[in-house]
Amino acid sequence: MKNSLRRLRVLGTAAVIAVIAVIATVALAQELPRPSAEQAIKYRQSVYKVILWNFGPMSAAAQDKADYDAKAFEHQAARVATMAPMLIEGYPHGSHTGATTRAKGEIWQNYAEFKQLMTAMVDKASALAEVAKEGNEDKSKAAFRELAAACRACHDKYRND
Repeated sequence: MKNSLRRLRVLGTAAVIAVIAVIATVALAQELPRPSAEQAIKYRQSVYKVILWNFGPMSAAAQDKADYDAKAFEHQAARVATMAPMLIEGYPHGSHTGATTRAKGEIWQNYAEFKQLMTAMVDKASALAEVAKEGNEDKSKAAFRELAAACRACHDKYRND
């Protein structure tokens, strides 16, 4: 009898704690401020700048405008692969105005397609990072060109130049 009563108390306490946790989580989620359009634009532009910082030297190597350095290429590819998934966060609905941006308004009208293009770019960035680990110049350059094509597909449709 004592064990049954003890189990009921433990279960009751656990249930109360669970309910409080759910209520607190919902309350916190509702109170967290959403980023402004200006903040979202600045965020995504910052991510793009980090990607470009690493993309540029790889592009030069892939076009034979700079020497291919396997370790540097691997390092830069890993950085791009790390940053690429962060981009989609920078495009919440309503962030097409609020600061200077080259993003076209069509992004939010065709968000599913835009997200699909971004996902393809993330996949190509990840594949490049894996290939670059091998240190094979030809394979690395080919994987880079695939990533560049994925970037271009999105830029051609959704970026004002």
